[in-house]
Amino acid sequence: MWTSLFEGLGSFFTDFLMVPFLWLSKVENANWWLGNIITFIFIIISIIAFFYWIKQLQIFEKSGEDVQDTTAHSFLK
Repeated sequence: MWTSLFEGLGSFFTDFLMVPFLWLSKVENANWWLGNIITFIFIIISIIAFFYWIKQLQIFEKSGEDVQDTTAHSFLK
């Protein structure tokens, strides 16, 4: 029973979920830019999220909602 379950999971991951990554590895040999498009998308999303986070920190600091109390941790007293 357990063997067939794990074989089914292995088949699902290798035959279904890895297909886009296998395609990208084949495309990368032909065109470096196209092969790394996923990386570029993640980098752009990370940069946008970082600047949004900094903007939100500035908003909370200006409104006074940002609590800078170090007594939340006893070892910081």
